[in-house]
Amino acid sequence: MQSAMTARYFATAMLLLSCLLFGQIQAQAADDVWTLKIEGAITPASADFFISTLAKAEKANIHLLVLQLDTPGGLDPSMRDMIKAILSAEIPVTTYVSPSGSRAASAGTYILYASHIAAMAPATNVGSSTPVKMQPGGFNPDFEKDKDDSQSTMDKKMVNDAVAYLRGLAELRGRNVEWAEETVREAANLSASEALEKGVIDIVAEDLHQLLQSLNGQQVSLESGSLTLQLNNIELTEIEAGWRYELLSLITNPNIAYILLMIGIYGLILEFYNPGMGISGVIGVICLLLAAFAMHMLPINYAGLALLIVGIGLMMGEAFSPSFGILGIGGMVAFVLGSVMLMDSELPAYQISMPLIAALAATSFGIFVFVIGAALRARQTMVVSGAEAIIGEQAEAREDFTGHGKVHAMGEQWQAFSSEPVSKGQILRIVARDGLVLHVEVIKER
Repeated sequence: MQSAMTARYFATAMLLLSCLLFGQIQAQAADDVWTLKIEGAITPASADFFISTLAKAEKANIHLLVLQLDTPGGLDPSMRDMIKAILSAEIPVTTYVSPSGSRAASAGTYILYASHIAAMAPATNVGSSTPVKMQPGGFNPDFEKDKDDSQSTMDKKMVNDAVAYLRGLAELRGRNVEWAEETVREAANLSASEALEKGVIDIVAEDLHQLLQSLNGQQVSLESGSLTLQLNNIELTEIEAGWRYELLSLITNPNIAYILLMIGIYGLILEFYNPGMGISGVIGVICLLLAAFAMHMLPINYAGLALLIVGIGLMMGEAFSPSFGILGIGGMVAFVLGSVMLMDSELPAYQISMPLIAALAATSFGIFVFVIGAALRARQTMVVSGAEAIIGEQAEAREDFTGHGKVHAMGEQWQAFSSEPVSKGQILRIVARDGLVLHVEVIKER
């Protein structure tokens, strides 16, 4: 009986041990894959989201990171930051242009070329990689026709730099070098099937599940050496953008950054003009810091920023020193020009709204010239009512007194105080008021 129970305990223990071992084997066999989505323009916020996710994936030793991309392009610095992170990554990065109907245009093409594996869904496209000029006037596609024009020379430098950059990525990943140059110089585009045929991408997949099946056994080259993807037992995790991404997306919107800048400036001006609880100063400092952080990440034209600040200074000058509108009008013109020039980019997504500029220019002009100007003029006007109106006026002594006595002032009889002797009928000057007692002094004759 005892031997039978012992055998039963032993069998149970072996069963539990087998389950634990099997579970551990299953856990070890799970191939972790992370995926994240970037939709819309490549911005500092999207670059920060991608780079931070990649760093976390490397730390967690994830097998593969899949970037699902749909973008019309974006800022060159943000794109280059993402590419640098991909090139130095310790884990494979797959860029997958999806879902159907998406595109990897302009900056998206460079990111696709830089990735260890480039994939597209059917009915997607890639290309249009000609750089957009950051100065007014935009890119001139006919720069070859005028060799002596300085604007054409700058265009040529920009295109050649972009061509060399994309060709270098193509050579590194073994992709179509000739088309890389064509998409920059001629803004060429390819559909998913054409991109696969021309060797621009590696895979066309209907969905993410089919993509991961196709990648099983694929060999990729990392900085540390070659790696074969083992994706037999996939555990897929979708990484969602957090509050940091939402905050960066909000404040790096050029219109929001512009509004924050103006609120910050107005808050500090109001605090210096009328010190009090400090609420306007605190709000102004917070908004200015947020605006400074946003503008550090955006393509800012510092000449435009300087013009904007000069414009505000001139409008303030009109309020403090009226000049028949010359300073005010000049300040408003400088303010508008500075606001228009503030964003150093031709991309529509990075232009400040003209109605917003007009509204803030008119508001600033009204605040500085009319509101603050009227307040300053009111301060300089003689007080004609209230307790302060009697200060500096004259009074007539009704009796001889030293210390307290009676005087006649403002058509009324008052109690008065004088530290020096006063004679009846003597004309006195009122220097202060303490309740119903006037402090007076004898007017010295010259």
